Amino acid sequence: MTTPAQQIADVFVELSGGSAGAPLEAPELLATLVRYGPELLGVHAVGTVAAVDARAEPQVAGSEDGAQLLKREALKWAEGPGTEARNSGRPIPCVALDGQAAMRRWPRYTSRALELGYTRAAAFPLRTRERPVGALVLLGSPADAPMSEETGALAQALADFTALALIREHELQESRTLSGQLEHALVSRVIIEQAKGVLANSCGLTMDGAFALLRGHARAHRRLLSDVAHDVVEGRLRLDGGDNGLT
Repeated sequence: MTTPAQQIADVFVELSGGSAGAPLEAPELLATLVRYGPELLGVHAVGTVAAVDARAEPQVAGSEDGAQLLKREALKWAEGPGTEARNSGRPIPCVALDGQAAMRRWPRYTSRALELGYTRAAAFPLRTRERPVGALVLLGSPADAPMSEETGALAQALADFTALALIREHELQESRTLSGQLEHALVSRVIIEQAKGVLANSCGLTMDGAFALLRGHARAHRRLLSDVAHDVVEGRLRLDGGDNGLT
């Protein structure tokens, strides 16, 4: 199989986020990979699974319903070429699923794949320098041409590029989350300082004393310190030296 260079380039551009240059979110990225995979790689179907964060549920995509179902069940059974590629970080060469070796190696996976009309499978890890984060599985039917070395090389390149895009998107999301947390912490700190000033002025306290009053009220009423401070600044809560003033 020879795929036009421009077609290959277009798919890599699409995976990178297109002309906007913004990283695709993980579901959209995997959907893009499986949408173009069959035509680009000359196979009947493709499936993929990925989990950048080991604590998160792996995400699955397939170019058709059967491929997606097979990937979900492979994940549940911890069987199949994709599972091995994902665990080892090494590609699994094309395997005939209608042979005894595949049945011994992946009994449930192989039976289901044959039921769905897939007779060959190969898998390529979505890998970074640190670790594999998923796998791309190529599924062939009896009508498909044999998978060539060129197909395998292109599939691994797509898998590696997708892994890098997933990592990039994950890091961007983490950065946004951290930025939001820092911004919230800064706003909370400013509100607390304002509340300390209000109490110091109204109750004749030092700034340390005003903070102790705020903190004592928050603990006694099981509220966030920033929420108490906000109420003080907005005039919804008045405190005195004995913490007896309420809204």
